[in-house]
Amino acid sequence: MPPTNSPTLRQRRLGSELRKLRERAGLTTTTAAQLLGVNQARVSMVETGRTPVSADRIRSMAHAYDCPDERLVDALAAMTGRRTRGWWEEYREHVPVALVDLAELEHHATALRVALLFHIPALLQTTDHARALFQAVVPPMQQYEIEHRLTHRMKRQGVLHKENPPPYTAIIHEAALRMGFGGPVVTRGQLKHLLDMTELPHIAIRVIPFDTDDFPTTGQSFDFVEGPLPQLDTVQLDSHHGACEFLDAEAQLDKYRAVLDRMESCALDATASRDFIHHRIQDL
Repeated sequence: MPPTNSPTLRQRRLGSELRKLRERAGLTTTTAAQLLGVNQARVSMVETGRTPVSADRIRSMAHAYDCPDERLVDALAAMTGRRTRGWWEEYREHVPVALVDLAELEHHATALRVALLFHIPALLQTTDHARALFQAVVPPMQQYEIEHRLTHRMKRQGVLHKENPPPYTAIIHEAALRMGFGGPVVTRGQLKHLLDMTELPHIAIRVIPFDTDDFPTTGQSFDFVEGPLPQLDTVQLDSHHGACEFLDAEAQLDKYRAVLDRMESCALDATASRDFIHHRIQDL
């Protein structure tokens, strides 16, 4: 299969995990290539995600690297082949590439956990609320850019409504519930939508009130996307310049798991959170 100059996040992650297996085995790319019967450049391109790799090749690499973890090998084999031609591919020319990668990441997730202090989670936003957010971006977006971002975001939400959707937990600070993007009517509609979403059995919304203290945060929103195994989880960080940063180092994953667990322990339970949102609607 020919190489690609624009591997997706999923392809890059597969290559990264194969590099980790090789390095744990103490092998150089040259030695690995000799064991696999390919040239060194092929190994390098596989590890950067530029060359698609088959499930059989994954298993031969795992054997050459003395990897005994069959569950990990099976999970990596499931990530092989060319990029999935999902709906997100049609946006590759219209929104930042990181947002396309995020949509693919969410599509393959086994569970999703998010934490936000000043915004409603993207997958729980109404169209009017999302539009108000995009209209407030600095510098201003062109109208066509807003429409591309908006339709992309709405399609991302399909992951919560597909057959066998992943469990989704959103930790939302009270500050986010009090932001008035779009005005009172839009805000009221957004809060009612949150209540409606909590009726779905796989969705949990947990609110952190202002009077809660001692919870860990730097003020940065993030998504924690769970893979088929913990070592294949991914953290996605937002930034003011519109890009997404993806983290997958073991220490980073452990840190953000701990942060999420701590934030959940500080948040209201699901029932109390629903009541909190309901009272917020009444205040408008």
